[in-house]
Amino acid sequence: MKTEFKHRQGAHCESGVTSNLLSIASNGKITEPLAFGIGAGLFFAYIPLIKINNGPAIAFRTLPGFIFNRAANSLDIPIVRKKFRSKQKAQTYLDERLAGGIPVGCQVGVYYLPYFPKEYRFHFNAHNLIVYEKQGDNYLVSDPIMETTNIMSSYELERVRFAKGALAPNGHIYYAKKGAIITDETIREAIKSGIKKNVYNMLNIPGSFAGISGIKQTGRKIKKWRDKLGTEKSKLYLAQMVRMQEEIGTGGGGFRYIYAAFLQEADVYFPGNQLAQISVLFTQAGDMWREAAIHAAGIYKGRIGSQEDFNKMGDYLLEIAKLEEDAFKQLKNIKWQ
Repeated sequence: MKTEFKHRQGAHCESGVTSNLLSIASNGKITEPLAFGIGAGLFFAYIPLIKINNGPAIAFRTLPGFIFNRAANSLDIPIVRKKFRSKQKAQTYLDERLAGGIPVGCQVGVYYLPYFPKEYRFHFNAHNLIVYEKQGDNYLVSDPIMETTNIMSSYELERVRFAKGALAPNGHIYYAKKGAIITDETIREAIKSGIKKNVYNMLNIPGSFAGISGIKQTGRKIKKWRDKLGTEKSKLYLAQMVRMQEEIGTGGGGFRYIYAAFLQEADVYFPGNQLAQISVLFTQAGDMWREAAIHAAGIYKGRIGSQEDFNKMGDYLLEIAKLEEDAFKQLKNIKWQ
């Protein structure tokens, strides 16, 4: 069955997939910024005990799947999620959905995606895309970070759906059921819920590994990396930070820009609550994350590397933490009209 599906390029894979799938269920009302903000996608976490590509796990967004789940739940759109042990059952289930005209989201590994440039292929298993039609042994794929749609053979798709390693997708498939009635009031309530959840995640999670506390703690640690880890390992850690920030799923700066766009769109639903003004702070934070990435790149490429350079890198994060803390406190103090 031919599916009526319109590919829309996005800034990030999961928020792009989420907006595309929820737009089908809600007659096009959910943009990518709304999906990201309602899904409380903005985050930060530094978890050195978990290693990805020999570097510490550093996240600038919530766990894979949370944006889609939260956005759909807040909008009262019923969803289906499944994982599989059997590759054959995974393909059969996918084919049945496509035969019924249902586009589906898939979690996949990046390394074997045939349409990805080689320099962007590495072992990362939390990428998201949409499969929307099958033609013979090929599948039509909408990857939101790509300008156009792509075609993958059944073998190629199976390979990325069952990639091995950390965050192995295990054939993970998800989609939204059609027929949801999304009113402006539904969106208003979802916006409030999303902002409150994001405020909690960034200001109130206990410990020093996540949210604003996590950014501050990471900034302080960076100042000690050169002496504690040695030059080469500290460079590797900074390279990991830049990779997670700028190459994997939009990254630190990009997510701040999406959140700023979300607040600008939310301001239309809540005029007089200063959301548009607060959005400016997140744009500034995005700029600062990008500046920090450029400085970090100078260190791991060997152009700079003194202790003063590591101190400056740590100070970047401390300044970012202060800015984002101010922004989230302003959101926390909103008296919703």
